[in-house]
Amino acid sequence: MFAEERLEKIIDILYKDGKVVVKDLSRQFGISQDAIRKDLKVLENKGFIERTYGGAILKNQIPRLTRVEERLKEDIEEKKIIAEKIFNLLKDGDTIFLDISSINILLAEMLGQSRLNITVISNCINVMYILSKGQNKNITLIVPEGIYDRDAGGFTGSSTIESIKKFRAQKVFIGSCGVDIKDRKISTFNMEDGNTKKAIMDIGKEVFLVMENKKFFYDGIFRFADIDDIDTIITEKKPNDDILQILNKQGIQII
Repeated sequence: MFAEERLEKIIDILYKDGKVVVKDLSRQFGISQDAIRKDLKVLENKGFIERTYGGAILKNQIPRLTRVEERLKEDIEEKKIIAEKIFNLLKDGDTIFLDISSINILLAEMLGQSRLNITVISNCINVMYILSKGQNKNITLIVPEGIYDRDAGGFTGSSTIESIKKFRAQKVFIGSCGVDIKDRKISTFNMEDGNTKKAIMDIGKEVFLVMENKKFFYDGIFRFADIDDIDTIITEKKPNDDILQILNKQGIQII
């Protein structure tokens, strides 16, 4: 196995378990502990990990700001799994709010091909466009008013927030660029988007955070909510036991 391939596998283990142990990696890859320590040193220099006695833990990353269309090209299989999980939660008669999120865009494609009779409120322009062109004519579409944010890919800001406050939804599905379990914070890239997400959460009977599992190790710039503001987190796979334990203590369901 090449060194670069081994580094990628170590990162995968870290995303799954949150930590690695040198002697365990040595056995798994069939190389010396000194060689593993050199691998961890490389990952430390790249800013991925924080070395500990006998191993390392994953260091929270600050993701780069990208437009929602670009995010649709990343982690596509994981996002499809999450979108399918959301779809399976919906039933006829639901009123839902879909936040600006690449996962919600994939969900919109599924809804557009379905027969569900629901109401969709969304500030994400891609979601509304997909649903307006879809085969399903049983979906009622509602768009909050406001100013279009090209970078975010939807409507955000004070006028949008005031419009959102007029509605109510059984289920709201919120995207995020990161969750810090230790500080119990949920974050995004900027204040306008974050305050809009908070307003969406306030009108929902049930609040769902939709995100890839790796975002438990990502940090955004603006904190818009706390962990205990969420009812359920939907991700492509269950996080490691340490994260699950913290979430269970907060009464947060994982799907």
